[in-house]
Amino acid sequence: MGRLSLSFVSALVIMYAVTFLVYGSVAAATGLEPPEGASPGVFLLSVLVVKIGLAAAFVLIFYIARQALVGRWVPYAFAWWLMFVVAEVGQAIGPNYGWTEAIAGIVSETVYCPLAALVTNWLLRPTVPRVTGT
Repeated sequence: MGRLSLSFVSALVIMYAVTFLVYGSVAAATGLEPPEGASPGVFLLSVLVVKIGLAAAFVLIFYIARQALVGRWVPYAFAWWLMFVVAEVGQAIGPNYGWTEAIAGIVSETVYCPLAALVTNWLLRPTVPRVTGT
């Protein structure tokens, strides 16, 4: 259970930190503001809540299917990345979300999906019990 918890915390930190850095950089470069009516603090908290859910699903799905996924973290990361990219495009087409936000999201996901998958794969790989001398 310790490695599962560590994997969740690691994935959450990776997902949140990368998102924070990318959106912060885009906001500094373009003047991008939080959604209308949201203070920066409330917006960051809402992003954290979303990333908690994403990290939990990301790690739990890998954990449940680890027999099939260990060592196959690249296709696992790609499947999540593809889902996120399609969602970003869908949001950009709709109201109250622009292409600047969508592109920042895609950049974030391009960084954090493989990083989180690599760390999750490493932490949840099967361990070989140590044999002590007789």
